Amino acid sequence: MILGASFDTPEDNRAFQEKFDFPYDLLSDPDQVAGAAYGVIQAEKPYPARHSFLIDPDGHIVKVYDAVVPAEHPDEVLRDLG
Repeated sequence: MILGASFDTPEDNRAFQEKFDFPYDLLSDPDQVAGAAYGVIQAEKPYPARHSFLIDPDGHIVKVYDAVVPAEHPDEVLRDLG
């Protein structure tokens, strides 16, 4: 399962999904609780750092991608899953 998350409201995430035909569900974290727990809050910027987390079926983080280049990232994750 692939999920995205942002600090935006559910309404903003829905609009983004529709506008860009985004194929994954987007979770909303407007209070930045999950962002703080995952360590993606940037003090100097109003938006989270772009990170990805590969999480196993038991809920354990097995890899953190902290320098995500969107155009290259799907292939990187697929390599790690393979």
